[in-house]
Amino acid sequence: MKKHFARLVFWVFGWKLEVMDTKGAIPSVVIAAPHTSNWDFIFALGAFWQMEIPLRYFIKQAYTRSIFGFFFRWTGAIGVDQKNRGSGLAAFAADLLRRNKDIVVMVPAEGTRKRVDRWRTGFYRIALEANVPIALGYLDYKKKVAGVTRLVHPTGDFEKDMQIIEAFYKDIHPKHPELYDPKIY
Repeated sequence: MKKHFARLVFWVFGWKLEVMDTKGAIPSVVIAAPHTSNWDFIFALGAFWQMEIPLRYFIKQAYTRSIFGFFFRWTGAIGVDQKNRGSGLAAFAADLLRRNKDIVVMVPAEGTRKRVDRWRTGFYRIALEANVPIALGYLDYKKKVAGVTRLVHPTGDFEKDMQIIEAFYKDIHPKHPELYDPKIY
């Protein structure tokens, strides 16, 4: 049902989906970037529903505890208390991935739809701790393409790995370019 709904949404809005051939392997930490609009949620969710990959993502706990909390949890949301989050979120996500080999954890690396000077690096810490690759997910609004087409295996050399990731995202067009800084670290 979700897959067919997502295909309909993509068709109505004229979007396409590009995915890598993973040969049965599911990327476990997915960067969702650029993140400049609420529409990003719709298209990213639609992409994963079409790929039939169980998706988990972190969201403010207020959303999962609201009257619409059932909806967000149904879409894969995990509520996070941002005030008491601390560094335990990366460890929690890594443990979640180690225990569930068939899911992905999507992380909007910017952490907000507003312009930021640097990305948050939790996705990197999660991937290192869980010993899983980072999949580079994107929404290119100019081309109307959603995709997950490259894996980066974190080496522990943060700067080198981030240069690879930054090079990938430099030509991706966000919905609101003024809210995106392609220099990510």
